Amino acid sequence: MFDRIREDLTCVFARDPAARTRFEVLTTYPGIHAILAHRLAHALWGLDLKWLARVLSNMARWVTGIEIHPAAQIGRRFFIDHGMGVVIGETAVIGDDCTLYHGVTLGGTSWHKGKRHPTLGVDVVVGAGAKVLGPIQIGDHARIGSNAVVVKSVPPHATVVGVPGHIIELRADEHSERRAAVAQRIGFDAYGATRNAPDPVAHAVNCMLDHIHVVDEKLQALGKALETLGIRQDLSHLPTLDALEIISAGEDLPNGEPADAEETALGGKVDAG
Repeated sequence: MFDRIREDLTCVFARDPAARTRFEVLTTYPGIHAILAHRLAHALWGLDLKWLARVLSNMARWVTGIEIHPAAQIGRRFFIDHGMGVVIGETAVIGDDCTLYHGVTLGGTSWHKGKRHPTLGVDVVVGAGAKVLGPIQIGDHARIGSNAVVVKSVPPHATVVGVPGHIIELRADEHSERRAAVAQRIGFDAYGATRNAPDPVAHAVNCMLDHIHVVDEKLQALGKALETLGIRQDLSHLPTLDALEIISAGEDLPNGEPADAEETALGGKVDAG
């Protein structure tokens, strides 16, 4: 119990730059107050003291503006930033290291008993005002944009925006990492553009990056073929497009910027809040 409280306090400093001291977080953060109350209410619910658990949950809602049903299952290092208006339903399941911003609803779409609320995987971020509804699965490391309405399951590493929610970025696959590497090398933040661009634009940009990668491979193959014929062409002045090799070696990129493996592979950090 105390280990979880300590983790809940510690995780705030990694996700909120305004946090200064543990005492300040413990005494002034409504998200922390709501989590602490829920930990106790959930324990009471498990002891079949359901009425007492609901009373404690209701008191926490009055104080913090955050409504969490005592039966909701919440993992470790969970953080609610700002918090006002957050609603987490009875059968909701939240994995470790998740973050919710104000106005988020993890709600149901049915009046029937049973599983009717979402399940969030590990390290999921849900932006302000987003509504995640129904017994759907939100994959690990997914990002739900502000004010999105999500009623269908979301795969891992995806970014979802809009009403209804639609995927605009699916990270951590071979093609996305390759595109991010090409974009980094030519000085273009592809994912920074596609996060706010219409889907046709995103598709066109991704096709362009794939084309650049294929052209580079063919030029390299052509150069090797010429060398076998005794024709040598000095291409040492051309910068490499394979930024991932530079990143894995821990070196600086050719343009002098330090290599950040996570930012480059994902095309820039995602802030869904």
